[in-house]
Amino acid sequence: MKAAYIRQFGGPEVLQVGDLPDPTAGPGQIVVDTVAASVNGADWKVRAGSYAQATFPLVLGRDFSGVVSALGAGVADLRVGDEVFGVLEAGRDGTYAEKIAIGAAIVAKKPGALSHVDAAALALTGLTALCSVEDTLKLKSGETILIQGGAGGVAGFAIQLAKHIGARVITTASAANHEYVKSLGADQVIDYNNDDFTRMAKDVDAVFETVGGDVALRSFAVVKPGGRAAFIASGAKAPTSPRPDVQSLRPAVGRDRPHLERIVHLNTIGVIRAPQTRVFPLREAAEALRISEGRHFRGKLVLKLR
Repeated sequence: MKAAYIRQFGGPEVLQVGDLPDPTAGPGQIVVDTVAASVNGADWKVRAGSYAQATFPLVLGRDFSGVVSALGAGVADLRVGDEVFGVLEAGRDGTYAEKIAIGAAIVAKKPGALSHVDAAALALTGLTALCSVEDTLKLKSGETILIQGGAGGVAGFAIQLAKHIGARVITTASAANHEYVKSLGADQVIDYNNDDFTRMAKDVDAVFETVGGDVALRSFAVVKPGGRAAFIASGAKAPTSPRPDVQSLRPAVGRDRPHLERIVHLNTIGVIRAPQTRVFPLREAAEALRISEGRHFRGKLVLKLR
């Protein structure tokens, strides 16, 4: 199979596209012929060596959409030919490849009305947003939430989800993306290039922080006493809260079929639409990672493999 992989950590130049052995389905697993694979911020960090040690060659990528091509022993709820999407097991990479093996229990069937590109774009972004906004922040109707970096894939899903819950949504975005995030449902948009969000967002019930760095630490200032903030771009642990009256939370983004089926349901009933996507062939995976690392793009980057 063709795959995009690294044999050492480094910059964009270490990513290569070539042939690797096809995977086989172990007990409880399926093999999926990958049609589309999403590009996530974690991918270039893996390439650069920011995470744990790796066994080389290491295929990058964490979420996908494709077609079941083989079943392992014990798999009874899926068939060869089923269209499925999902996210690899936590701590595992490998979707920048024409075939992947994955546990059958953590994938979901893709509805026919949802393209493979859009399903891949919604997989990890949707899991992350659902686990953060619903499971961790437990956002309620009538509350106000600040979502940092609204034009990104996860934040874009979170904006739509928060509006569905019934919250008032404030988000940050560059001027070029204001209309885009408003179309997702944002009630107030702050231009992070020209305005200080700590002056324009006050006493919010919750913050969902997707940017990291100084933005994460400054976010505590806008939360009302008794509020909470969730962080997904500040490492494996949430930053320590400088305020005893504000909770600092790191969502646990699990892999399971129920969350994926909720993504499908929300999309099917028109609550969540797929993010704007930019599609690349597998041979241009290094360029997609370069754009991802720059962090100034709208929506999602997706690799099309078939």
